Amino acid sequence: MADLTPDLSSRNPDWWRQAVIYQVYPRSFADADGDGLGDLRGVTERLNHLAALGVDALWLSPFYPSELADGGYDVIDPRGVDERLGTLDDFDALVTEAHRLGLKVVVDIVPNHTSHLHPWFQEALRAGPGSPARDRYVFRPGRGAHGELPPSDWQSVFGGSAWRRVPDGDWYLHLFAPEQPDLDWGNEEVRADFRTTLRFWSDRGVDGFRVDVAHGLAKDLTEPLRDIGDIGATGEDALPKVVPGSHPYWDRDEVHEIYRDWRKIFDAYSPPRTAVAEAWVPGARRALYARPDELGQAFNFEYLEAHWDAAELREVITGSLGTAHAVGASATWVLSNHDVVRHASRLVLPPGTDPAAWLLSGGTAPALDPSAGLRRARAATLLMLALPGSAYLYQGEELGLPEVADLPFEVLQDPIWEQTGHVRKGRDGCRVPLPWTVTGPSYGFGPGAAWLPQPASFARYAVEAQAGTEGSTLELYRTALRLRRKLLEGETLTWTPDTPAGVLDFRRTEAWRSVTNAGDAPVPLPPGEVLLASTPLADGKTLPPDTTVWLA
Repeated sequence: MADLTPDLSSRNPDWWRQAVIYQVYPRSFADADGDGLGDLRGVTERLNHLAALGVDALWLSPFYPSELADGGYDVIDPRGVDERLGTLDDFDALVTEAHRLGLKVVVDIVPNHTSHLHPWFQEALRAGPGSPARDRYVFRPGRGAHGELPPSDWQSVFGGSAWRRVPDGDWYLHLFAPEQPDLDWGNEEVRADFRTTLRFWSDRGVDGFRVDVAHGLAKDLTEPLRDIGDIGATGEDALPKVVPGSHPYWDRDEVHEIYRDWRKIFDAYSPPRTAVAEAWVPGARRALYARPDELGQAFNFEYLEAHWDAAELREVITGSLGTAHAVGASATWVLSNHDVVRHASRLVLPPGTDPAAWLLSGGTAPALDPSAGLRRARAATLLMLALPGSAYLYQGEELGLPEVADLPFEVLQDPIWEQTGHVRKGRDGCRVPLPWTVTGPSYGFGPGAAWLPQPASFARYAVEAQAGTEGSTLELYRTALRLRRKLLEGETLTWTPDTPAGVLDFRRTEAWRSVTNAGDAPVPLPPGEVLLASTPLADGKTLPPDTTVWLA
């Protein structure tokens, strides 16, 4: 077979179109200094793991100064490094080592809000109502006879009102935690400061950006503020029942002018810097963020939220490819991240199960079979890696890690737990630090205990336990990524007609085919040389349930 390996080097401005990007949640990846919290030096020391895995880039979740009111997404200084995680010199060393190993570096930026400890917000509190300092944020007087009521009925994604009153009577907007005041992107000073931030990290060698809450920057702040009323749910992942682009604060049409401005900065570098939007909006609207003159890519959350059902997956895959291609973008695929239940657990939750309720039960209602979850997760991974476009992996999924659903209430750190009055347990279960070795106080994460407790079962998932072990999940990922690089060609697929119920069968090229059995019964194995299978094919004639195979 001819060498079809795509050029993913720094010389190729389109390296991102079919790349595999590995998300690093720094506080849970590796702890080099022994304080229990992962840090940048820990990431640098473990970059060989990513190079051996075969990914093309790493995406660093926030490492900026933060009080961790929201896991680092409450940023005090967007151009600094939290002293618990290291220094700017440590960051520069990480980028240098990543590039030496052939890895690109993508960093998270958080433009919708800052920390309440950000110097701007502290200045706004001191300056008082009507001051220019408050114009950088969304401050408003309250309603009611004495301003005692919030300015509108807008709700926080984390629960409760999105407004918090300050001692002088004004209210400020926080679509997330109260420690995360929203910026006013109608203010030119805000826009100019983020241009500086984009240049700051680009100048330090960053190859791209993941844009947090990309659909939330533009807001309708004309007076009087519009109440949500009965137009729909207000969570960031909701699809409000309003004319697209006209919701008071989600996915407004005006947001795209901001990203067209950013694109000018990205394109001033050689090669141009890349970007991907976290935009919880439906496909056709999501594609707008991925246009070539804006961010270029957007996360595909329909795929992440799809059930393990062949018909539903085929519909989502076809629609996702269509909307991405319509604007000249490549599709994106993701199964896990720092905000959702890990897919080794989520994909085997019975239909209709509320993941939040399952977490609240400590993973007991219902109890899940870890081996069944891992089998389905491996099949889903091979399916995802066969699809045209970019695949985003979340740290630990290459080890087959399940969700840690039974974290004791007293160790929870996610603000969702407190803000919902202990109704939603939050996202800590997917953020438990990684196991690197089969022994040690934190299984090699660091020299001491980790900031979240790891279950004893993590020993069998450790890198040390899986590296070089035939059939392990880690070796499955390594083999799949090595093959994928050789097999990639084009950005389309062709569905095979007349497939059995429950089966996803498509060709990427005449030389490469992916077949997934998402049904309950074995099906005949199509002809062809087996390149890789997510589980052993016992008889070589049938494809078992919850199995994906790549055929030449």
